Amino acid sequence: MPFLLHLMRHGEPELAGRLLGHTDCAGTPAGIGACFARASGLEVEHIVTSDLRRAIACAAGAAALAGITPVADPRWRELNFGAWDGLTADEVDSAALGRFWDDPDANPPPGGERWSALVARVADAIEELAERPTLVVTHAGAIRATLAVLCGFEQRQLWAFDLPYAAVLTLRIWREPTPTAQIVRLSP
Repeated sequence: MPFLLHLMRHGEPELAGRLLGHTDCAGTPAGIGACFARASGLEVEHIVTSDLRRAIACAAGAAALAGITPVADPRWRELNFGAWDGLTADEVDSAALGRFWDDPDANPPPGGERWSALVARVADAIEELAERPTLVVTHAGAIRATLAVLCGFEQRQLWAFDLPYAAVLTLRIWREPTPTAQIVRLSP
């Protein structure tokens, strides 16, 4: 039986414009409000969130609307940018950053995470989702990893998805015979 999975990117963070990865900063009031507004029309029975503050605050607003308690799961975190975490793109060596964007698995950030590691942890998190309408409040990288796992998109194709803050991507998920998904809606 298929179920809906709503993937929401957290609202604008206080440190917007940086490679935030595992940097744990708060969301702005406007960013949290945008997520609250997006969540108001979603059918959800369960809410999961990244364990980073910028996602938790957005999930809390959505959970209040639905009358349920969100569950934090660190597997839904953004890619770990290692030594680049918290820096702007201008503060990172442009050649190294270019190699990363070209092939993030072969050229991870120094001390950071490979793309395949992000995909693996998101795949584990997806496997544990119950088959009921679920909202996951997470990050752009984790949303792209979900598309790789469930829809088979290649890494280069995933950069074509515009995922602004507070965007919601809704997927219809089938578990059998192998996990697959159909994109139902993208609300940027």
